[in-house]
Amino acid sequence: MATEVTSTTKKSNAHYWLALKFVPRLAIHKKLRLVQEIGLMKLFSSVTSISSLNLTEKQQSAITHPDWNKINKVITDSKLCGSDIVCFDDEEYPERLKQIYDPPLVLFTQGNKQLLLEPQIAIVGSRGATPFGRENAFVFAGDLVKKSIVITSGLALGIDAEAHKGALFNNGKTIAVVATGLDRVYPSRHKKLAHDIVNSNGLIVSEFVPGTVPKAGFFPKRNRIISGMSYGVLVVEATIKSGSLITARSAVEQNREVFAIPSSIKNPQGKGCHWLIKQGAKLVEECNDIIEDLNISLKTGLHLNLKCEQEALQSNLQEKKNHQEDLFNDSLLDSVGYEITPIDVVVSRSKLPIDVVLTQLTILELKGLVSAVPGGYLRT
Repeated sequence: MATEVTSTTKKSNAHYWLALKFVPRLAIHKKLRLVQEIGLMKLFSSVTSISSLNLTEKQQSAITHPDWNKINKVITDSKLCGSDIVCFDDEEYPERLKQIYDPPLVLFTQGNKQLLLEPQIAIVGSRGATPFGRENAFVFAGDLVKKSIVITSGLALGIDAEAHKGALFNNGKTIAVVATGLDRVYPSRHKKLAHDIVNSNGLIVSEFVPGTVPKAGFFPKRNRIISGMSYGVLVVEATIKSGSLITARSAVEQNREVFAIPSSIKNPQGKGCHWLIKQGAKLVEECNDIIEDLNISLKTGLHLNLKCEQEALQSNLQEKKNHQEDLFNDSLLDSVGYEITPIDVVVSRSKLPIDVVLTQLTILELKGLVSAVPGGYLRT
């Protein structure tokens, strides 16, 4: 059993971030606000009064009496499986990931954690991809790493695996973001691939503590990290109900670029990509379509004008915020209720042509503001 971390034992930065992570049912952005307003270590100090913070009893207890035994065990187990802990305020923590709405407070990493700071493109797609789709993932990953770009994906079957393999085959770097603890590999058949990634100076990343087993709800959380660390997301093949569209949606919400490869109209694995292209994703046929769109200079290898990129990102975030506020005041969005609202009712309320209504509802759905349900739409 792990030794208890007492008040007389020096606690690491990771101890405090894990303590904050384990505060129950408190949104990440609220946790970060507490750190900003009070300070991380001071928040867990016995001299700090938290009675005015509008927290539940369980949340207050988790702050005033953290389970240091549990936290110490996580740190020990992380070392036992050969992983490092990267905290939100560590220099290795990716700056782009900090800018999303709900960044993980800690990242568990195996391998070359310096890759977190490198420019990344995410490649995602269907687990049941066609041979054509798998080949595209392999080739695009290879072409991108030749431009010194890191390939980020989710270690899943199909497109994800081929993207990792394409990067490794071309002596490039790749990051696998997983939805389990780093003491296990899921799917288990990818143990060799995970081993190859780490041994090729690549990286495996998770926000989940060692011992965490895969659950359906963990994969969308993983997807936001894949898109959040990347400059853009390339969807190679995806069905309409594919989890890859969740990653694409996260990318839109995070103001990342979305790219999609077209396919045959008779290929069900291409329907998701075609839908994304209709919604404004960039159709790509070759690697340079991505490079040009991201304004990446290749004069001397790869270098990005970070200052300009940062200013542009802040500007885009502000534009997105303004756009979201406009959408909430938009007559079309106001025409959709929190009960099932049929299309004809939305048309009647908004006084817009039906073709405009259908197009705008699709855009609102992609942004997560409405949901298509049997019989119409719902506000979300």
